[in-house]
Amino acid sequence: MSYLKIQWVKSAIGRTQDQRDTIRSLGFRKLHQEKVVKNTPEIRGMVKKVIHLLKIVEDVR
Repeated sequence: MSYLKIQWVKSAIGRTQDQRDTIRSLGFRKLHQEKVVKNTPEIRGMVKKVIHLLKIVEDVR
């Protein structure tokens, strides 16, 4: 299974509650934090919803 390394680069202040909940459910607690997550359709959908707040660092195999 492949993985994605994503980084939270833009604040969620002033964003809608569902976008803030999505950031939290991806496992982020602090700004500029990096996470390695599974590359599943569910996770891809969550990333797509808040792509303007994230940076995809790399595709980890």
